[in-house]
Amino acid sequence: MSILAIDPGSIESGYAILDNNLKPIEFGKIKNEQLLDDISTDRLQQRHNYSIDHIAIEMIACYGMPVGKEVFGTCVWIGRFIQAIPDGTKATYIYRQDEKLNLCKSMKANDANVKQALVDRFASGVSNHGKGTKKEPGWFYGVSKDVWSAIAVGVTYHDMYLKGDKLND
Repeated sequence: MSILAIDPGSIESGYAILDNNLKPIEFGKIKNEQLLDDISTDRLQQRHNYSIDHIAIEMIACYGMPVGKEVFGTCVWIGRFIQAIPDGTKATYIYRQDEKLNLCKSMKANDANVKQALVDRFASGVSNHGKGTKKEPGWFYGVSKDVWSAIAVGVTYHDMYLKGDKLND
């Protein structure tokens, strides 16, 4: 089992492919056009000869504040990613509020809190926020920036839909 998790942006998006233990096996922050091409051509699956069984994408939610063109551009890219998914695979939207509640048990959590919750869960006691070193790589070796958010999307999807806490609708 593997999960493709996407933290979409208006120009670039963070993505992570998580294995059945939720360990990131491939990740990055790349141009949206490249990610779209990778999804539509199954290139993500072919690189490491595995199948992507689940796709989770962080979805925009309204919190009552005005938004700019970047948010609307991100919405367009979410739609394009969904459209590019090969037949037979369904994407599930994960909202930021679900990530905060699932990982931190608080809506007041910020990005740093989410990152720390991931480190505490998967790499407690490992130096450098679970990254480790080149000689002794940790669970999150090489992870930075929006990839943390993508991992949070995938872990939240797993916890909400694959562990049976909610029905997949």
